[in-house]
Amino acid sequence: MDSFKIFIVEDDLIYAKILAYHLSLNPEYETEIFRDGSSLLKNLYKNPSIISLDYNLPDMSGMEILKRIREFNAEIPVIIVSGQQDILTAVELLKKGAYDYIIKDQDTKERLWNIARNIREHINLKQKISYLQEEIGKKYEFNKVIKGESPAIQQVFKLMEKATQSNITVSIKGDTGTGKELVAKSIHFNSKRKNEPFVAVNVTAIPHELIEAELFGHEKGAFTGAAARRIGKFEEANNGTMFLDEIGDMDLNMQAKLLRVIQEEEITRIGSNQAVKLNFRLIVATHRNLSEEVKKGTFREDLYYRLLGLPIELPPLRNRANDVILLALSFIESFCKINHLSKKTLSYKAIEKLRAYSYPGNVRELKAVIELACVMSESQIISPDDISFTSGNTINELLKDEMTLDDYNRIIIRQYLDRYNNKVRQVAAKLGIGKTTIYRLLKDEQV
Repeated sequence: MDSFKIFIVEDDLIYAKILAYHLSLNPEYETEIFRDGSSLLKNLYKNPSIISLDYNLPDMSGMEILKRIREFNAEIPVIIVSGQQDILTAVELLKKGAYDYIIKDQDTKERLWNIARNIREHINLKQKISYLQEEIGKKYEFNKVIKGESPAIQQVFKLMEKATQSNITVSIKGDTGTGKELVAKSIHFNSKRKNEPFVAVNVTAIPHELIEAELFGHEKGAFTGAAARRIGKFEEANNGTMFLDEIGDMDLNMQAKLLRVIQEEEITRIGSNQAVKLNFRLIVATHRNLSEEVKKGTFREDLYYRLLGLPIELPPLRNRANDVILLALSFIESFCKINHLSKKTLSYKAIEKLRAYSYPGNVRELKAVIELACVMSESQIISPDDISFTSGNTINELLKDEMTLDDYNRIIIRQYLDRYNNKVRQVAAKLGIGKTTIYRLLKDEQV
């Protein structure tokens, strides 16, 4: 969540600083001190997460300030801090909407800390519930969130359906931009765990020295800067699904620790000796060939077999036949709807241009290209001039994959088959080759 702001309203500056210092021991908290009610009210636009309010201020009564805060935003929790043990006043304040009432004594700072922690946990829970309701409401039907009619993507749908029927680990392989996280989400939100958390972590996005704390959490004082206990991503995913993206980039030391978590179904926070039992479904993804990484010694063989589970390989966009145009039309419809633009479509020449490109960035790149084309188009028909590929020379992008000559020939033939609606005789004539050559090169595909 965003920074957690705590406003401390207290005319005794020394006492205010004591409270602020104690709260600031949690590095996730931001504190700001105000000496009177009027200065607080002028700064409510900053939307504090909590307000600690001294009841006896020099310029306004606590009751009046509480009323003004509630008028501004009734959702802000207000904790009244008072030196008076006046039960009637406390009850009246609570009736008027105060979150809690604290008497000033030697335990005040600890009580304020505990209340702030409880409020933060409650806010986190509300956000998680809101996220789950939003995600479940999207109706993650495979053929709605993942567009495609090609045989390659239909095979992916079949495997995804099998994955939803059990808790088997799923390993997704695919180039960058093929939609690995979308597949993982679709499996989760169609499984029995759909009402539980889906937690995604990209291994490459976390610095090497922080990944263990990020995944497993830490105790207060476990290392410099660990001012409070923090649960890790695996604990967040308890009873739900843990998705580890780009697992092939995890270092060997961390691989060993992950293997133990999978085997024992428990984690141990850094700085603790107590294991925490967990129940989670694991989905991993990578753009690497893990079996080759095992041979090279960069990936543990025992972990590889633990993760293999049900393998799903996402085809690159260039191998998905007419899905390019199906996806493009879907992206056009979605972009125009979100941005309140009139409906647009593709000209025949624009379709040809889209089909002729190799899409090294896969579906993600196509989406970016289409959204830019919608913006650049000055009419309801998107022309070839509106379509811009920014990844550089198409041939150079194609050659960087270091494929065999037959692989390149397959790509060329597939592009022509898409362009000429799978008319083998016409494609053979255009390329100056025999029909048997086409059938030989594409024998493993459905022409």
